[in-house]
Amino acid sequence: MREFIKIMKALSDPNRVKIVKMLQRKMLCVCEIQAALGLAQSTASKHLKILEEAGLITYSKEGLWVNYSLSDGDRNPYAASLLGNLRHWLEEDTEVSDLVTRLTGIHREDVCGS
Repeated sequence: MREFIKIMKALSDPNRVKIVKMLQRKMLCVCEIQAALGLAQSTASKHLKILEEAGLITYSKEGLWVNYSLSDGDRNPYAASLLGNLRHWLEEDTEVSDLVTRLTGIHREDVCGS
């Protein structure tokens, strides 16, 4: 039950749900997520850590970049199930569609000061 509760708590915050919805579109770095959501870097990082600990997202390092992407759910069957359902949920939600539109104009080279 502990793993189920961890995932449910991770998805109980609107910004974390939005992060998952953004990561459905493409791999992102923290600066891109921060810019899309209008959050402080520390707040975005905290949300990413919670999602990663719940097994919903993963990260990989590529030079100076830390890239976040959705997990394949192999660590937790609850994560796999919820990630599969979230692909279809909230697609018509105004906040999500506005965020996806905004995301297309955000490029790491511009927001991260590479």
